[in-house]
Amino acid sequence: MAQSSEEFNETGIPMGYLITFRTYGTWLHGDRRGSVDRFHNIYGTPKLPPSPRRQQHERQLMKRPPVKLDSRRRAAVQSSLEETCSARKWKLWASSVRTNHVHSVVTALCRSLTVLNALKAYATRAMKESGCWSSEHTPWAYRGSRKKLWTEKELLNAILYVEYDQGEPLP
Repeated sequence: MAQSSEEFNETGIPMGYLITFRTYGTWLHGDRRGSVDRFHNIYGTPKLPPSPRRQQHERQLMKRPPVKLDSRRRAAVQSSLEETCSARKWKLWASSVRTNHVHSVVTALCRSLTVLNALKAYATRAMKESGCWSSEHTPWAYRGSRKKLWTEKELLNAILYVEYDQGEPLP
């Protein structure tokens, strides 16, 4: 019996990606919200438990202060998401730029790592060009999350999550 396209994507190409990246130093391992490290990074398994001791250790390892996105920075990042996707002929379905992280749902015929790296690079450049980021360091935490969306349902759920589950709109 054949499955519908909503249940299975047999092309081997994801319908999109849910890309999330955080600002530097704003969500450390040991945080009460949980976290994922390179040893605990298997889909569907629990996050690392809260650990004030580990969080303090991570804070001591930081080389600079945490980065927060104010309204100017958020506007520059939002504009860069749209510009990046347009320039690369990617479909930006949804995005949400918060004070300490960025979510986007993107369809692109390339690897998710390429999308993540491009979004972060363009966002940094946009903040520099608008005069709200002058550091030679990246404002972003190392890596980011790249969830593959294989079905229309997963794509729709990711769009709804980004558009409606991020809290109140920011000024």
